[in-house]
Amino acid sequence: MLLTADDVTRRTHYTNARRTMERLLDLGIVPVVNENDTVATHEIRFGDNDRLAALVAHLIDADALVLLSDVDALYDGPPAREGTHRIPRVAGSEELAELEIAGSGSGVGTGGMQTKVEAATIATSAGVPTVLTATPLAGAALDGDDVGTIFVPTGRRGRARRLWLAHATTARGSLVLDDGAVEAVTRRGKSLLPAGVVEVTGRFGEGDAVDLVDQQRRPVARGLVNYASAEVPALLGRSTKELARELGPAYERELVHRDDLVVLRRGGAP
Repeated sequence: MLLTADDVTRRTHYTNARRTMERLLDLGIVPVVNENDTVATHEIRFGDNDRLAALVAHLIDADALVLLSDVDALYDGPPAREGTHRIPRVAGSEELAELEIAGSGSGVGTGGMQTKVEAATIATSAGVPTVLTATPLAGAALDGDDVGTIFVPTGRRGRARRLWLAHATTARGSLVLDDGAVEAVTRRGKSLLPAGVVEVTGRFGEGDAVDLVDQQRRPVARGLVNYASAEVPALLGRSTKELARELGPAYERELVHRDDLVVLRRGGAP
């Protein structure tokens, strides 16, 4: 089953991908999932298989995610260094903040230890427990033995397409919001209207992912935009009613609808 980020961030595509995978599982078929490299581009690719695995675990509401590496666990420093210890359990991102995460020694695959930790963070934020260990220990990990590193769920389970929007997309541009629009989007759950945008950067088409940033250029949200970048400058600072009167009813719509928007914490995390 080949996926691209675009397949699972647009609303109908996301639903179809989920239903297809659930039907396969109902039939006793284990889907092998990979990124569709034949059509993926730099702007719409997952980036690494670990992140893809974490997002698929969320998509199918998996009981657990097992990430395999050539290193048997996460350590509090380079594994070969004397005095370094295995970390058997990680209960939250705060516990990772002071750790020196060593890279994988393997040249195989697209993700090192850092990407596996990031994938575990994605999965646990969606309520999926995750174990990281070496390939020869996969059986022991599945049996529940004390091997590898267990990442404890930090969030609730739920099929929120917004998790995919946050982690499976690369922004093609950005919309700079005034203070009122930042407040409306991040705290009041509102859609983004042209009146609240002061600047547009980048080149993007209708339906592409864009970052919504404050006037200090800090990302506050990500969403799928309803207009191409060439159209946006003429809309900025104007109400939808004014635009509809002047340009037609097709322009009485949001720049980014709240259903296609995910609010980010500082630093770009949901």
